[in-house]
Amino acid sequence: TIPHQKLSIESLKMNGIPFTLCDLIGNMLDNINGDIVGDESYRRMTDVRNDLKLMIENPERFLLNVDVEKISNSGLELTDTIYGQENELSLLKQCYKRSHSRSDGFAIIAGPSGIGKTVLANQFEEFVSSKEGIFIEGKFDQLQQSTPFHAIASAFNEYCNVLLSDGASSQSIAVASALRESLGQDACCLGKVIPNLSMIFGDFEEDEELLNCVNAQRRLQYLLCRFVEVISSSSSNPIVLFLDDLQWADPASITVIHHLLVTSRFSRFLFIGSCRDEEMGQNHPIWNMIASVQSLGAHATTIKLQ
Repeated sequence: TIPHQKLSIESLKMNGIPFTLCDLIGNMLDNINGDIVGDESYRRMTDVRNDLKLMIENPERFLLNVDVEKISNSGLELTDTIYGQENELSLLKQCYKRSHSRSDGFAIIAGPSGIGKTVLANQFEEFVSSKEGIFIEGKFDQLQQSTPFHAIASAFNEYCNVLLSDGASSQSIAVASALRESLGQDACCLGKVIPNLSMIFGDFEEDEELLNCVNAQRRLQYLLCRFVEVISSSSSNPIVLFLDDLQWADPASITVIHHLLVTSRFSRFLFIGSCRDEEMGQNHPIWNMIASVQSLGAHATTIKLQ
């Protein structure tokens, strides 16, 4: 480091470094120098990483010496604001506010890879956290499509960590108690896909008849939905379930999402999914699922990033 000396990015620009990358570096240097604080500066390294990822995935858009202030709908943060996505973030906030009293709404963020879907979700996560809500997320993987419930189970496993991190708070005790009462012996089935449940229930007494029953997958689908119903009705804080890369969702997970959006009517829960819609045909199971739940009264907020 250079103590008591202002650092500049002008030399980088003079040597041909792309302007957007220089602006990113400049933002971080200004933060170090104390020239900017708060909303004008990066708050966490994941935001820096997301912007770098956008630049790498869209070099013709960001790395050809285009003035960052002239870029619209880019998804770049550079301060702590999403340029061109304020309206989209506002739509997600409205969905969240409605979830306090009703559960018939959900949101889908669609757009090509690198357009800023994850950046938008991260900004929304910050908003949820500022309102003392709970944001849990999972990500579908193209290589994990043969593993049912992979992303959903990962998100719920994360929720168990959040619950346990609260320690002996009255809220965590109430939710844990409700889970024990509602799931009972069936918890051993969920424990197979949500390992952290054992930290709430203790060691499971496995019931081989339950684990090996003919309809084991259907039972897990029911129990995953029951899990959401219990934690949302027992928690005083709204819960947001965000699932990324829906284009790779397995059929069993799509069935769970359908059930959550149609048959489960509980407040303080919001589902948000994101997908690369350009990689999905008109008859993709996700589109069929969305059409089905809409026909049954669920309200969809679709956010298309271009």
